[in-house]
Amino acid sequence: MKAAFVGKGGSGKTTLAALFARHLRTLDDTRALLAVDADINQHLAVALGADAEVAAMLPALGDHLYDIKEHLRGDNPLIASADAMLKTTPPGPGSRLLRVDEPNPLYDKLVADVGGVRLAVTGPFAADDLGVACYHSKVGAVELLLNHLVDGPGEYVVVDMTAGADSFASGLFTRFDLTFLVCEPTVRSVGVYRQYVGYARDHDVPVVVVGNKVEDADDVAFLRAEVGDDLLCWMGRSGFVKAAERGRCLPIADLEPAGVAALETMRAALDEQPKDWVRYAGQAAEFHVRNALAWGNARAGEDLTRQVDPKFTLAPAPAEVR
Repeated sequence: MKAAFVGKGGSGKTTLAALFARHLRTLDDTRALLAVDADINQHLAVALGADAEVAAMLPALGDHLYDIKEHLRGDNPLIASADAMLKTTPPGPGSRLLRVDEPNPLYDKLVADVGGVRLAVTGPFAADDLGVACYHSKVGAVELLLNHLVDGPGEYVVVDMTAGADSFASGLFTRFDLTFLVCEPTVRSVGVYRQYVGYARDHDVPVVVVGNKVEDADDVAFLRAEVGDDLLCWMGRSGFVKAAERGRCLPIADLEPAGVAALETMRAALDEQPKDWVRYAGQAAEFHVRNALAWGNARAGEDLTRQVDPKFTLAPAPAEVR
């Protein structure tokens, strides 16, 4: 299952994404786990327990986009070269598909163990990018990986997304079984919620709200009044979370029972989401065609919409579903 964490900047989405990944790592029925930092502010590694110097040295997906394309295209006859691939290019016959945890050259090069969690990072917005590059060109590496990734029961991908509505600058927001929108009990945070779900539900993207920094019953009542049935659970006053937001990564076993219960509620909601591989392929094709027509065809000098095989889906073989 693939989960995204979104929300207003400063809402605590990175902290909760790290907590959720660490919680999943402790569960006996978690077969595989991969966390991905796709936020322009690269803080997930530190939230998972890495010190800042180690986090800054992690290999960046955005720096290896050509290698990612070259590996994923395999011998797909619909893709002439890695240079002809966009961030939205869907898989097809001959493409190399990924599993959440497997030996492959991309994971060997780009995935690191951080606090017991396998982590890939998009990489920071560098000084050389100022004024000449869009951060979403880096995030395109994540979209490509998820377009080619097959996940089964007990296999999880947890992605910390860019804040606010920036996630809609690409089709990446459609690549998840469930999106957790982290919402503080404030007017500004609720405003981001309304903007996000307004876009997401136009594309059948399921979104639930996780309240954060909830102090009392009035905060809960405020969230219920503003987001209604979308409120799945909330994180209340927590010394563990406060320590995490101040850079102290305590053992996950120290998380208060109420926090554990909230994470379990989130895990259950994610596990209950139906897998619809046909829709997943259709969404990938839709955004690829949009990008090809808007700019990709002109750049490549060819019709990149022909890279779409309408019969191809990522559904795993029955023997792989256990």
